[in-house]
Amino acid sequence: MVFDLYENEDCLEVNNFYKKLFAEMPDLLFQFIIDCNNNYSFPLVSKSADDIFELPSSTFSNESILVIYNRIHPNDRDLFFQSLVKSRREVKPWILEFRAILPKKGLRWFKISSKTELALDGCVSFYGHVSDITDLKDKEEKLRISEERFQFALEASTAGIWDWNMVTNSVFYSSLSLKILELDSADIFDEPERWDKIVHPDDLPKYYSDIQEHFDNKIPYYENYHRVMTSSGNYKWILDRGKVIDRDENGKPLRVIGTHTDVSLQKEKELELLKTMKLYSDQNSRLLNFSHIVSHNLNTQAGNIKSILDFIDADVDKVNINEMLVHLRTVSNDLNETISNLTQIVKTQSNINIAVMPLRLNEYIDKTITTIKGYDKQTNVTIVNNVPEYLTINFNPAYLESVLLNFATNAIKYRHPDRDPVITFDFAIEPDGHKSLKITDNGLGIDLVVYGDLLFGMYKTFHKHQEARGIGLYITRNQIEAMKGTISVESEVGVGTSFKIVFNDM
Repeated sequence: MVFDLYENEDCLEVNNFYKKLFAEMPDLLFQFIIDCNNNYSFPLVSKSADDIFELPSSTFSNESILVIYNRIHPNDRDLFFQSLVKSRREVKPWILEFRAILPKKGLRWFKISSKTELALDGCVSFYGHVSDITDLKDKEEKLRISEERFQFALEASTAGIWDWNMVTNSVFYSSLSLKILELDSADIFDEPERWDKIVHPDDLPKYYSDIQEHFDNKIPYYENYHRVMTSSGNYKWILDRGKVIDRDENGKPLRVIGTHTDVSLQKEKELELLKTMKLYSDQNSRLLNFSHIVSHNLNTQAGNIKSILDFIDADVDKVNINEMLVHLRTVSNDLNETISNLTQIVKTQSNINIAVMPLRLNEYIDKTITTIKGYDKQTNVTIVNNVPEYLTINFNPAYLESVLLNFATNAIKYRHPDRDPVITFDFAIEPDGHKSLKITDNGLGIDLVVYGDLLFGMYKTFHKHQEARGIGLYITRNQIEAMKGTISVESEVGVGTSFKIVFNDM
């Protein structure tokens, strides 16, 4: 339909309709023609030109081009006219964003969207609108700055981001989350169940419990330390935090976002600190125990010697002097034995530079078997050595001989009266990769409920045996721990005992 917006009286009704329609449109609507002689004309310019571009629509003419040109930002003028020339030459839509400096509003952003037509007489017409997009540009700039800050925070942070859509059951992982797991971006997880599979089995119960407590609104946010397996097959400690940000009308979580932080180094230091604290605690306990032993035993022996000497002094006729000297010799021998035991313990605990070398465990067990053949000729002892011949451990030779011999002789000493003793040596690899040796006997057994805490204490005995001194297991444990190993025990009264040594060897 052809119409004259302002002068065609024959189309008054249509003109009124379009006048009202254009009045409601915030954009500047225009028809712009360039003829063959490069003359410009504006057959149609809506009244919103005054509000948008601060130019009355009635003043648009060939001369207006210069006014428009002067208002365009200097840095955008070439772009403006080059795009206009190109659209005219190629008869393609004229679409452009540019800046202008208006007398009242100052700097504003505008967007031209126009259709281009070529007439038979060579004139090119542009039909379109100009929009003030300043507010949109401001929002885009703020969004760009916000995204830059967020991206910088992500790159500078040590935390990876995850976003779990529980409706679709899919999870987004940031690049740093994937880096923590040593994965490429192509390996982005799309199911939360995959994460569950890489959490260390020992950490899963607490992991599930903590996140469920947050889902149930019992705690304000979710936080959990756990280990995850990386693509290289190694475990890393991570701090996992999350919060539900969307729930349905019944309170069911719909979306959760959170972070992953690699805390492996921190956790290793923490575990090492705990290990060191335990070591110091154990050493302090042994030192306290040792001081009590020294105080009690030496004072007792010294008191005995003093009492005997007092008897000798009081025996004017020296009738009982020989008998007292016999007692004195006995007490002296006991004192020497006590001092010898204490000296051995001190050497074990204070020897920092203990010689350690690779030893064939099988050979040392065979050596122990040979040594104890003459230990008790009245007893028929069976010893089973199941340790492979090729197996080596890093240990001190003297300590290893002492440890093996002590366990073997104890098994014979505390044999069951109704059966011949059988001692079995078995080798195993522990779940954490350390080598271990189990020594099992079929002797009297020990009531661990009653004596468990005292088992490795000094001068602690659990059977009425004339040779029992309560020093062997104490020294043995000290020797094993000096080699950074551990010892544990399982026992049943009347059945037998198993001691397990876990070596500091992988």
